[in-house]
Amino acid sequence: QLQLVESGGGLVQPGGSLRLSCAASGFGLDYYTIGWFRQAPGKEREGVSCISSSGDSTNYADSVKGRFTISRDNAKNTGYLQMNSLGPEDTAVYYCAAVFRRCTGVPDIVPIDGVRYWGKGTLVTVSS
Repeated sequence: QLQLVESGGGLVQPGGSLRLSCAASGFGLDYYTIGWFRQAPGKEREGVSCISSSGDSTNYADSVKGRFTISRDNAKNTGYLQMNSLGPEDTAVYYCAAVFRRCTGVPDIVPIDGVRYWGKGTLVTVSS
């Protein structure tokens, strides 16, 4: 079964940190750019960050730049999103995606039209 499974979401206080994981099964994630998206209540899904298949290229939305770090471990078939200095505006469902496009950051942070597999999402709530 081909799937992506996110984990690591939860409730965190403002200023706190979380590390999201995205584990692939049934296919090799190393062939794909990994993208992270998020969707806040009442808002459209937005691209947050991407990392190239080799891990040598990353891009971030301005809203998370300097606070979030994307990484991957191809040997474990897993991607990660380290999120620091979280604020209420980061509250959203976070989705990882296997993207069959390069991680260039332009014109979109993550080329949604290149997504081949989606995870089901993990909820991140930032609240005191």
